[in-house]
Amino acid sequence: MIAIGGQYGISAIYGSILVSGIFVVTISKYFGKLVKFFPPVVTGSVVTIIGITLIPVAMNNMAGGQGSPDFGSLTNIGLAFGTLLFIIVLFRFFKGFVRAIAILLGLGAGTVVAYFMGMVNFTAVAEASWLHMPAPFYFGLPTFEVSAILTMILVAMVSLVESTGVYFALGDICEEKLEEKDLASGYRAEGLAIILGAFFNAFPYTTYSQNVGLLQLSGVKTKNVIYTAGAFLVLLGLVPKIGALTTIIPTPVLGGAMVAMFGMVVAYGIKMLSAVEFSSQENLLIIACSVGMGLGVTAVPELFAQMPSSIRILTDNGIVAGSLTAIVLNLVFNVFKGNKAAQQASFTEQKAS
Repeated sequence: MIAIGGQYGISAIYGSILVSGIFVVTISKYFGKLVKFFPPVVTGSVVTIIGITLIPVAMNNMAGGQGSPDFGSLTNIGLAFGTLLFIIVLFRFFKGFVRAIAILLGLGAGTVVAYFMGMVNFTAVAEASWLHMPAPFYFGLPTFEVSAILTMILVAMVSLVESTGVYFALGDICEEKLEEKDLASGYRAEGLAIILGAFFNAFPYTTYSQNVGLLQLSGVKTKNVIYTAGAFLVLLGLVPKIGALTTIIPTPVLGGAMVAMFGMVVAYGIKMLSAVEFSSQENLLIIACSVGMGLGVTAVPELFAQMPSSIRILTDNGIVAGSLTAIVLNLVFNVFKGNKAAQQASFTEQKAS
C-alpha cells in the first residue's frame, strides 16, 4: 500500500482496496471449493507456521518493542515474565470463568503493576474526544489504477490462503467439520469487511491468527462473544476516549500475554498434525519444507530482497511463503499422485474388460 500511495496517491489505495474487496466477495463461492486441497498435513503445517512466525512479535514486545530506547531492560523483561507467570498461575489453580479470562486478567494485572512503576501514560486518554462519527471517503473519492488494483487483488488472494488455515484451526478447535459453504461464508465476510474498510478509510481486513490461541486458551467457543466484541468495537470507534484506554497497556505486558497466545497456536498446529500419517515420507517432507520456509523467511526477511516486488508479495511474509510451500508440495506428492493412480487404475479396469 505504501508503494501504491507513493505512486498514485491515497485515493488509489482506497480504490484498489474497494475493488479487491468486491473481487473477494465474487470469488468466495469458488475459492471455497479448494477445501480438498487442505488436508491435515497442509492445515496443520500452516497453523504451526502461523504460530512460529508470531513468536518473534511476542519476543520483541516482551523486550519493550522494536526501537524502544529501553529495549531489553530488566524492567521490561521482569514485567513481561511477571504477566506470563500470572496467567500461568491462573491456569494452574483456577477453572471455569477465571481460566477463560486469564489473558484479560493477566493484561489487567500487568498494567496495574506497570502503573506503579511509572510505565502507564494516560495522555492519549486525556486528549481523545468523547464522540466521533466516521466520515465515508474522508480522504476523497477513490480512484482506480489497474496496476494498483491487480497488486491489491494479489495481496487479498494471499490473505485468503492464510485465512483458510485459520478457519480450519478454528473448526478443529470447535469440533466442526468445515465444508465448502463454510469456507465461502468466511471468504465472503472477509470481502465485505474489506469493502467497508475502503468506505470508512480503513485498511484491508483479514483473519487474525492470534485469535486461534486465544480461543484455545479461553475455551470459549460461542459466537455470542464475537457479536458482543463487534458491538463493543463499534462503541470504541464512536467514543475515542474509551478506545484510547486500550492503548495504555505497556508493550512488555502485551508481550508476556502474547507468548502464551502465540505459543498455543503452535501447540494446536502440532495437535492438528497428529492426524497426519507420519509413516509417509512425502508428508514428512511437506511439513519439513513448509515449516522450514516459514521460519526461514521470518528469521531472514531480506532473503528475497532482490526479487521483483510482484514476487516479494508472496515471499516477504513467512506465513504466506510457508503456506504456499505446503499447498504446492501437497499437490505434487498427494493430489497429482493420487490422480495418476486413479487414472492408472481406470486404464487397467478398461483393459481388463
